[in-house]
Amino acid sequence: MAALQMSLSSAALGGNIHGTNLEQSCIKGSSSLLAGEYVGLKMLPSLRATSFATRPMPVHSAQSHTMKFWNTLSTEKKTLLHDMYEQQKQSPWYDNLRRPVTMLEPFIKNGVRGVTSNPTIFEKAIAGSNAYDDQFRQCIKEGKSVEEAYWELVIRDIQDACDLFLPLYKESVGVDGYISVEVSPLLANETQETIDSAKYLRSRVDRPNVLIKIPATKECIKSIEKVIASSISVNVTLIFSLARYEEVIDAYLAGLEAVQGDLSKIASVASFFVSRVDTLVDKKLTAIGTEEALALKGKAANAQAALAFKLYQEKFSGPRWEALAKRGAQKQRVLWASTGVKDPSYPDTLYVNPLIGPDTVTTMPDVALNAFVDHGKVARTIDADLPKAQEIYDKVEKLGIRWEETGSTLEDEGVASFKKSFNDLVKSLSGKAESLAKSMSH
Repeated sequence: MAALQMSLSSAALGGNIHGTNLEQSCIKGSSSLLAGEYVGLKMLPSLRATSFATRPMPVHSAQSHTMKFWNTLSTEKKTLLHDMYEQQKQSPWYDNLRRPVTMLEPFIKNGVRGVTSNPTIFEKAIAGSNAYDDQFRQCIKEGKSVEEAYWELVIRDIQDACDLFLPLYKESVGVDGYISVEVSPLLANETQETIDSAKYLRSRVDRPNVLIKIPATKECIKSIEKVIASSISVNVTLIFSLARYEEVIDAYLAGLEAVQGDLSKIASVASFFVSRVDTLVDKKLTAIGTEEALALKGKAANAQAALAFKLYQEKFSGPRWEALAKRGAQKQRVLWASTGVKDPSYPDTLYVNPLIGPDTVTTMPDVALNAFVDHGKVARTIDADLPKAQEIYDKVEKLGIRWEETGSTLEDEGVASFKKSFNDLVKSLSGKAESLAKSMSH
């Protein structure tokens, strides 16, 4: 697939742009767009249609259960999520987004302080609901390609969610209230295109509380630095190892150092994935099969996370950080991602309860979030026993399970998974567009 060229003018990056015609307002007259290229966003070959038909699809039962659960909670004054933030200064975020975005209101009332999204979340939301059909139909009628229409759907959701969380963003003075949107997963190994796409998405969303998600691939470490240097807030995603995490922190600090003047409006989180680590390491421990190896199952991920928190504290202290803090810089908080339990034999709060600590974020999918609110425990646990965490980490390595190799494997799998979700959704939308094109031809 040919690399896309960025052709944004300064006008495209400025201004207060809203609504469904945002694309035309941003890049009016762009020949690349008219030719089917979507500026700054990687695409599949364009498919155009004049109209579109669809059928109602049921909301996932798990999501329906979640809404009933949270609407019931909304009559209560406080939940464990409030306690998590007020007592331990850890911000609970929700790892899901779908229409109607107003469904987030009871989550906010009950203590959720931000939202994360990714290509897989949008695939489930758009393919599993008819809530997007009217806007998609209109986009296709206007002559947009399927991929262009996809981004219109995503950007509308992100804008609406940002607006919903804006009061919290202002109340927290820019600490929380953020909504994350990821650059195309097809750009995961493209340094400059990721930079261009991040700038473009930020201009399109045009909200102060949006975080642009950039994967922590080797090629995108420089992208992170340059986007931060452009004063754009970033959620760095798909971090699976301590070595890569340190590179991410250094990229953030270098980006801040390249900015002139006040730094207080630039925010960032570093999404350190947890449960996926145990999924892979546990398989290897099972294959080894010794008593020592089996005793480590379900422990490796949280041990590495504890050491990541230690690294976070070390890197955001000392002369280099203090110089940036004097200019208003915010710490790049570590965010625990992939907190849903994959092994049903493990406690459903395994990747939440043990990772509570100050100045951090935990983003939880429905099951983990509901479980924590129902029976979680609020206490500072993340650094309760760092020597033990180091011991577990070292034992895993000594058994022949290389942490660097594990991180690389998980990174590749994560990128591949998001690419598949993106491509599958575009194919699904292409089918919808084709179906209406046929109906209109009769």
